[in-house]
Amino acid sequence: MATIQAAATNVPQTSEKQIALSLFSFGMIALGILTVFSREFAYDWQPVPAFPGREIVAGLCGLFMVVCSAALLFRSTASIAARLMLPFLLAWLALKVPALIFAPQIEGVWLNFGEIGTVFAGGLVLFAQRARPEGSTFFARLTGQQGVRAAQIMFGLSVFPIGLAHLVYSGITAAMVPSWLPFRLGLAYLTGVAQMACGVALLFGFMPRVAALAEAFMCALFAFLVWGPDTWFAAVPKFQGSPPGFRFPLTAFLITWIVGCSALLLASASARSGSRFASGARGDDATDRGL
Repeated sequence: MATIQAAATNVPQTSEKQIALSLFSFGMIALGILTVFSREFAYDWQPVPAFPGREIVAGLCGLFMVVCSAALLFRSTASIAARLMLPFLLAWLALKVPALIFAPQIEGVWLNFGEIGTVFAGGLVLFAQRARPEGSTFFARLTGQQGVRAAQIMFGLSVFPIGLAHLVYSGITAAMVPSWLPFRLGLAYLTGVAQMACGVALLFGFMPRVAALAEAFMCALFAFLVWGPDTWFAAVPKFQGSPPGFRFPLTAFLITWIVGCSALLLASASARSGSRFASGARGDDATDRGL
């Protein structure tokens, strides 16, 4: 009877993990396809300087995103895909470091770093659940519940400057809110404070599942209300300074989608959260790594 009850308890949790993984993978695949066809990196999210053969490298990166993300969906290839995805996302994050060094006083720089930091946290969740770094003590510490806790901290630190940007750049944020919504400036402040609250909750392990789900919900709203299909074919830029055409809003939509899916991955991995996370307990690693 106890075994049956335990199995029944794990069914919805496993299903939730599969849904979160699928949505994350589909977002990465779509961004990879866009990268291949445009032969260009993802605007400000991948600030790669000009060099000979840049278009070819961009296309190869896009192909890597497509293949690696698709491999995450299959049990036989999920482990190696998770191990490859994490350093790839870390490279994305490293591209943001020079701006932090040279212009740390600009909040927008921290915003850009935070957006990729949340995506990296999603990759860290996948690594924690599915990678099997045999023979490596260091990387083994990033698996199981210890790895999920590290992802919580990373996501919490990263999402805080994203929310803060809503306050610092309240005018720009309000202008991006659909015109048919009332209290646009108030919504800019409200969502900023809410994201900062989610970041603090995840950082300190306070109701991490609720905080991650709240962030995923907000990202879904941002993706479809701000960067939704109605903006992809707009004749004018979404806001002053953004490039014309559909590729920028579509890229922004996909990045927002992936950030939200990273939060969803974190929420599904935090289903057994509580004091065990705070203590760094590894929990049922075999269940975490299953598909």
